[in-house]
Amino acid sequence: MKNMAEWLLWLSVVMGLALLIDPDYLDSGDSKFILLIGAIGLWRYSIGGLHLLRGLWFMRVTFPAMRRCIERDPQSYAPSHIYLVVTSFRIPADTTWNVYASVFREAVNCGAPATVVVSIVERADENLIRQCHREFDQQGCVKLIICRARGTGKRDGLALAFRAVSRTMPDKDAVVGVVDGDTMLAPDCVRDSVCFFGLMPNLGGLTTNEQCVVRGSRLMRDWHTMRFAQRHLNMCSMALSRRVLTMTGRMSFFRAAVLTSPEFIADVESDYLVHWRLGKFRFLTGDDKSSWNALMTLGWDTFYVPDAHTLTVEHPPHHRFVPATLQLMFRWYGNSLRQNLRATQLGWRRLGVFATFVLYDQRISMWTCLIGLTVALMMASLQHWQVFAVYVFWIALSRTLVAALLTLTCHPVGPLYPVLLYYNQIVGSLVKIFALFHLDRQSWTRQKTTLSVQNAGFDAVLNRISSKTMLFAAGSVFVCLMVLLTSS
Repeated sequence: MKNMAEWLLWLSVVMGLALLIDPDYLDSGDSKFILLIGAIGLWRYSIGGLHLLRGLWFMRVTFPAMRRCIERDPQSYAPSHIYLVVTSFRIPADTTWNVYASVFREAVNCGAPATVVVSIVERADENLIRQCHREFDQQGCVKLIICRARGTGKRDGLALAFRAVSRTMPDKDAVVGVVDGDTMLAPDCVRDSVCFFGLMPNLGGLTTNEQCVVRGSRLMRDWHTMRFAQRHLNMCSMALSRRVLTMTGRMSFFRAAVLTSPEFIADVESDYLVHWRLGKFRFLTGDDKSSWNALMTLGWDTFYVPDAHTLTVEHPPHHRFVPATLQLMFRWYGNSLRQNLRATQLGWRRLGVFATFVLYDQRISMWTCLIGLTVALMMASLQHWQVFAVYVFWIALSRTLVAALLTLTCHPVGPLYPVLLYYNQIVGSLVKIFALFHLDRQSWTRQKTTLSVQNAGFDAVLNRISSKTMLFAAGSVFVCLMVLLTSS
């Protein structure tokens, strides 16, 4: 009832915004900017609508047919062995216990021989994990391998665990699940996922549906759940082409023959980017992008299982909403842009036409999302304040419709979503533009570590100056184009 009352309050606000618009202004010649904003909006929403239609077709038609095929004879598609790799570092003890309880429960009930490989740093985590293993695997069905990492980062911990899997000499049809230390597995998550490797011979990796529990304010909770709803829809759309664009670090599965290959491990452990201006620098974060790039380079398909669920415990990096979201967006978007620059070099024959189109659109959307606000502010200051009133009403109405469409994802949708969608569009675009010209700046929000500067001295100073100069130049060109647009 409270949620319904809040939605009614928001709809009354939208109607109130409509009352601010003077009908005589809409009939005047000064309202031509509406056609401009409408044309740009039609382009952007047509891409969103394409994702929506593709995602719904996958959810309602393609995937159910695949699931029925597996259910007719599940044993014929089951792997010979299942490995679950879990990495933990500086995670609260109660979360760690719940995560490993779900992992051992799934390992016992997965319907195949199972091994849990743990990559940890602290001794306390090892004691807790062994206790959890004894409690949830009293029959001793699951083998436990514990790897003690040096605490030099998640990538090193993953590579250590992958090599531990490799030393067990897994069968060619074995499957490895990679689980983050703050991700709990829903019942039958593993069983519902691994059979797709038997169904699709060229499948190299897949990822699963995510829900989240956020240790923060309601605004932070709604922001995270909104992002997961958008993620679900986009994943379904991309899975239709078997080209999911990331192997989510929270929970993904890989064919063991792929994960244990030296090329794959090297990509995850010491991935790097060679940039024309910034030189060569390694990836601090974004191991999910590295694993995806390895799969694409080796010629494997990627997939998404919408009915296999995980529950992520999110700990915002800051107690205030704006600083927390800025830190998270800078890490996420920085990883995506670094990956984007080299992913497109693989070519459309390997990526597929639709995946190639989406990757190039990511480069454009950060600029087009700012056109409406920029033009509205300029024309409101130069012509009439009604321009901005029309723009605000359009934003409120369109984002409300988008939020309503997100209910089709079966994820919760709250009354704050229209505002958060617009916040993500504007602030997210600004963060993407900043990250585009500062690709060498990286940070890990949990460990509070940053990428060390390898090229000290003059080269480092030159990189910083060139990044700021190019960011200023690109922003200036964008503003000049908007001035020409509004004055024409």
